[in-house]
Amino acid sequence: MKDLLFALKSGFGWLSTIPVGISMEGVEALMKHVYVFPVVGLVLGGILGVTAVIATNALPADLVAILVIVAIYKLCGINHIDGLADFGDGVIAHGTQEKKVQAMKDVNLGTGGCVFIAVLLLATFAVVTDISKGLLPLALLAAEVSAKEAMIAFAAFSTSLQKGFGQIMIEKTGYKQFLIGLAISAIICVAALGPLGLAVLAGAQVAALYMVNVAKRNFGGATGDGIGATNEVARCAALAVALILGGILPWTLW
Repeated sequence: MKDLLFALKSGFGWLSTIPVGISMEGVEALMKHVYVFPVVGLVLGGILGVTAVIATNALPADLVAILVIVAIYKLCGINHIDGLADFGDGVIAHGTQEKKVQAMKDVNLGTGGCVFIAVLLLATFAVVTDISKGLLPLALLAAEVSAKEAMIAFAAFSTSLQKGFGQIMIEKTGYKQFLIGLAISAIICVAALGPLGLAVLAGAQVAALYMVNVAKRNFGGATGDGIGATNEVARCAALAVALILGGILPWTLW
């Protein structure tokens, strides 16, 4: 239990800007219990949901969307969207897989990274703007949980490409961790949004598997940048599912 709680604490250090601190021992504990990612997502999503509740009672929809996006990156940091930028640079690069990997590892931001970030932010803005006032807080919660489970899915179904923290997660994450995380995520999402919650979770997992395929096709394997990029893409996909199906599927259990 102590090791599990240590892993959970380290999860906040890994996945957010909450100043809990993280050490190499914490990383090792987290990788053994990587299925705690959705629990971290629950807390982060809850904070974002509260932010949305306050904002929707005071601001128009477009300003709410801007505030939510600012809150996401203030709370979760920019490491994952930086991974999306690097991932985008690699995908857009021409040539062999080796050249694409080199482009992904380049510390300079390229056109591909700019385009990927711009599209992601525009898509998130559009989706958050159109989600109904009542649904938005719970949609943010479920989307954050689903995005964190998507990171586990990406790692579980990928092959490590290079050394680093991404390699540790990919090599340590197996189908068992994925299934435990999926079960935890399903419970949270159903509790939050009923049948719609399962659809939101499914949408994020489909996005994760798509990212696995993109990484394999372009790079021959996966890196930490792919894990971070998956978090960003899966969050947006989950919110999009909430928007599209929010008027079709019931989203309460009561």
